[in-house]
Amino acid sequence: MQKKLTITIILLLICVMGLGLSSCKKENGVTIKVVTSYGEGDGNYTNYINAVKEWEEKTGNKVDDDSTTSDENWKSKVLADFDQDKEPDVLFYFVGTDADKIVNSGKVMSLDSIKAEYPKYASNMNTNIIPASTADGQKYIVPSTGFWEALYVNKAVLEAAGVAVPDSDYTWDQFLTDSAQIKAAGYTPIAASLSEIPHYWWEYAIYNNGSVGAHLQIPILAGDAASIAWDTGLDDIKMLYDSGIFPSDTLTASDEDMMKLLVDGKAAFAIDGSWKIGWFQEKAADHLDDFVVSYVPAKADRKATDIIGGFSMGYYITKKAWDDADRREAAIDFIEHMTSDSVIARFSNNGVAPTALLTPPKSEDSSPFIQSASDMFRHQTSAVPAVQDLLSSEAKTVMFGGVAQVMVGAETPQALVDSVIAIENE
Repeated sequence: MQKKLTITIILLLICVMGLGLSSCKKENGVTIKVVTSYGEGDGNYTNYINAVKEWEEKTGNKVDDDSTTSDENWKSKVLADFDQDKEPDVLFYFVGTDADKIVNSGKVMSLDSIKAEYPKYASNMNTNIIPASTADGQKYIVPSTGFWEALYVNKAVLEAAGVAVPDSDYTWDQFLTDSAQIKAAGYTPIAASLSEIPHYWWEYAIYNNGSVGAHLQIPILAGDAASIAWDTGLDDIKMLYDSGIFPSDTLTASDEDMMKLLVDGKAAFAIDGSWKIGWFQEKAADHLDDFVVSYVPAKADRKATDIIGGFSMGYYITKKAWDDADRREAAIDFIEHMTSDSVIARFSNNGVAPTALLTPPKSEDSSPFIQSASDMFRHQTSAVPAVQDLLSSEAKTVMFGGVAQVMVGAETPQALVDSVIAIENE
């Protein structure tokens, strides 16, 4: 018995000294609760599930996973769990105003406080480009990947309609001409749910009526430059709606139904994020070459190559996990695994999405679809974050809930923007 105990101690010492405690597979593993937005339907869902399984097999620990695809209900549940002391050990969540309540609660650990005790934590990251909290200016997240939002294009639909694939000089006027031609050929120009997810077109529409330098300005007074850009952007979307460029059920159908129009060859264009790459690879596996990623049509001061992009989400460690020695070790190791070079390479589709890695991954996928996404991102002239991420939750709910009302003429763009201004000035 004494001999077995001695051998066990020696093995543990070898493990701690040679590999680090968190790298050793434990006989009685720790279970940590993890919440992310990598639910079914997310483009990285399969990558997430596989990475979690790898970590569990490597460490002997377990993940109590409560991940679902991000929407306003998911955000509300995350915040409610923090209010009720039901927060997870590890949270993959937004940075910006969406996370202000979490940061202000004092229930998440800052990056500096973690690195003070674990100096090698996130050491493969360029922490200079990790965004700080809007609540206190400190950094909390370790990002998996960044994001871009761009134009997904069904080339087969365009070819059938006699329309060229958009390029880096694609203008709003050309887009309107193309859309009319696509519609005349019997196809839907834009696949989008303006009831469920209107914010992609909203973001670029106001970007098209502002400028790169001013895009992150939120309207303060009716008639200021930002409010004019937002009013005019909503007018542009309503013009598209009135012209029949969106599907007839755009105000009632789900985003999944709308994207299916694109995959099934019934629609030409959709704006979505870099996270959608994996979704296309799965849903359109047998005809992936029909699709390319290009630039959203531009007007005024914005070039088509000026895109929306940055880092909006990342992993948080909660104080609840930090205060428990075993769960702290497991949470640290879990995030280090999920943000390792090899795992991030998968999540970024080998560099198609931006990363904070010191050594960016190189794409080994030479398919035309992946190559088009890579080319789009590499040739962008500027990338600014989404201004919606700076709005309070209440203001976002009012803005995006009001888009449908603007489309049917029940509310004017100016009145909707004025409602947001009133909320932000409270």
